[in-house]
Amino acid sequence: MKDIKPAILLFIVFTVICGGIYPALVTSIAHALFPDQSKGSFIHDKYGKEIGSSLIGQPFSDLKYLWPRPSATAEFGYNSSASGGSNSGPTNPDYLKTVAERVKALRDSGITGPIPAELVQASASGLDPHLSPQVARLQVPRIAKARGIPETMVQKQIDAATEQPQLGILGAARVNVLAVNLKLDTLTP
Repeated sequence: MKDIKPAILLFIVFTVICGGIYPALVTSIAHALFPDQSKGSFIHDKYGKEIGSSLIGQPFSDLKYLWPRPSATAEFGYNSSASGGSNSGPTNPDYLKTVAERVKALRDSGITGPIPAELVQASASGLDPHLSPQVARLQVPRIAKARGIPETMVQKQIDAATEQPQLGILGAARVNVLAVNLKLDTLTP
């Protein structure tokens, strides 16, 4: 019985320290040093309204927008509270049907040649907000035609939104789909 009292006391002390003080301290430091990132990297419109996060993919299907990587999250696409892939293998008939439908949609939109896997297969999280610059460039003709603007204007927005590897060596170059689509909406033919 004498061992119970110190154990309970230590449990309470460590709960307060590890469950309260430490998280509050780390959160405060993060808010002070990285205010945008610590709040979710939200993107705001010209009126200050939150319209998305640069870290979470969003659905775009209109011909005038850069299309993102497909999402396989539960309930609906790009569901940030249900992150996850489909876990379907390459011989699963439902998966093959889904990929074939995505390929057909891309072909119908005017993309010719090999279709990159990035445009027909969901990422592991189902929330990837980025595309490779090469895949973004494949969509330039469709976007320019739908908007009635020169392809160079679209390509310029993609180039401006291309993020290089961190520290020049970590990861690969990537294009944030939401950032490009917001810039495209500011263009006039």
